[in-house]
Amino acid sequence: MSEKQNDDLKYKPTKSTMGINPVIGIRGRDLLTSARLVLTQAMRQPLHSARHAAHFGLELKNVLLGQSKLQPDENDRRFNDPAWSQNPLYRRYLQTYLAWRQELHDWVEHSSLSEQDVSRGHFIINLLTEAMAPSNSLANPAALKRIFDTGGKSLLDGLSHMAKDLLNNGGMPSQVDMKAFEVGRNLATTEGAVVFRNEVLELIQYTPVTEQVYKRPLLVVPPQINKYYVFDLSPEKSLARFLLRSQVQTFIVSWRNPTKAQREWGLSTYIEALKKAVEVVCAITGSADVNVLGACSGGATTASLLGHYAAIGEQKVHAQTLLVSVLDTQLDSQYALFADEQTLEAAKRRSYQAGVLEGSDMAKVFAWMRPNDLIWNYWVNNYLLGNEPPVFDILYWNNDTTRLPAALHGEFIEMFQTNPLTRAGALEVCGTPIDLSQVTCDYYVVAGSNDHITPWTSCYKSARLFGGQCEFVLSSSGHIQSILNPPGNPKARYMTNPEMPADPKAWQEDATKHADSWWLHWQKWLTTRSGESKKAPAKLGNKRYPAAEAAPGTYVHER
Repeated sequence: MSEKQNDDLKYKPTKSTMGINPVIGIRGRDLLTSARLVLTQAMRQPLHSARHAAHFGLELKNVLLGQSKLQPDENDRRFNDPAWSQNPLYRRYLQTYLAWRQELHDWVEHSSLSEQDVSRGHFIINLLTEAMAPSNSLANPAALKRIFDTGGKSLLDGLSHMAKDLLNNGGMPSQVDMKAFEVGRNLATTEGAVVFRNEVLELIQYTPVTEQVYKRPLLVVPPQINKYYVFDLSPEKSLARFLLRSQVQTFIVSWRNPTKAQREWGLSTYIEALKKAVEVVCAITGSADVNVLGACSGGATTASLLGHYAAIGEQKVHAQTLLVSVLDTQLDSQYALFADEQTLEAAKRRSYQAGVLEGSDMAKVFAWMRPNDLIWNYWVNNYLLGNEPPVFDILYWNNDTTRLPAALHGEFIEMFQTNPLTRAGALEVCGTPIDLSQVTCDYYVVAGSNDHITPWTSCYKSARLFGGQCEFVLSSSGHIQSILNPPGNPKARYMTNPEMPADPKAWQEDATKHADSWWLHWQKWLTTRSGESKKAPAKLGNKRYPAAEAAPGTYVHER
């Protein structure tokens, strides 16, 4: 496998890391129902089916005569081996597959199915055709060459990897070598300590690295469905280290990984825990208020916290930052395809009966949403080529899954159903109605133009719900790259526009393009809202909240 292909194996899945949408779930029954619908439609429209079968036959004739012009997408690296284009047999094999796949999608697209059923049909056909891609079989020329080059060892290695995955990974191909990383050893190594712990969270304060720091601290709130150290991966990708170098007093929440004993934890439970964290941060730093950052579902949680503060008349947050966070849950993406009333209610019942929603189950949902990037890439690498899974810190973090308590899961589903944050008083948290238009602090919102999970247009619509001054930034990247975007990346780009028209496309047309990372732009925005400089504290915590275990703490290690 080439170096470029190996990079793709690592980086492509980072576009599809877990976000809020898999809390919806997909039932096997829904997939079977959609498959039956497609098959039934073939019988209901025999002339339509016959026309497409005839068209496929004509294209197949062109393939056999060597006259077909079909070729894979230039970005589809599954067929980069020269044999696919230069060997007559392989070329015809590939073109037959491409003709079959294209005809199936064309048949669905021009059928008399409803718009939603057409979209579901495309999804089902994509699952089928991606699974049956020529590159996924031992006929793959790269796999055959590897077998001959290694004297059959690659085949034995592949079988060994498959056996391990059957035993230890639920039968799914491993995305990452989990033995290569250890939290606290080569991940989450920024110096700090736990300064507060309750049953919901640990609060980590990081050791300043500059002589002077800004008076107003930043509290970082990660998603409940991921572990916090996405903000502190390797040193060069660590947002925590970047903040410390920027003289920002930095605190990060590490959520506890709940079990069924915590099944009743809901959004109000997390909001109350965050209120205590804010109180502790203010007590330690001497600041009257804090800045906050929330990512993904953590952004929905911080937005609810600010709505609660507004309802009770407390000014505890000076400015907020939201990363790839959807508050307006009227989504237009494939993750909402099967989100009908029955599916949503079934998802709530399953988690209530189990007490939690398992992170591994969410990961499987994501994998089958994007099978080529998250399954078949690794099928080829691990099993057909006999390679070890890649060593990549982001994929390790994404596979280090957590759980959601049943009550919170149910509330997320209800938020998806009713979209309450778009209407004043439709959501109640900690006994107070939430009206985001009453949240008047400045706020900075980041979205990813290639984000398949929280589409940037949905993030933009969400940004317009608040009553304060917004700085909306569109990063030229996907879901996780929009967070992990350190300066110095020559491919990094972002867009800004001080105006916030109702139409996100209008915002984009008039936006200014910038090179490098949005981190640098945000650094200026944040530090101007972080108060005056003062001497950095000599030690972490204070008498009431002394420093305890060293970062990354204990909750992050819970399985």
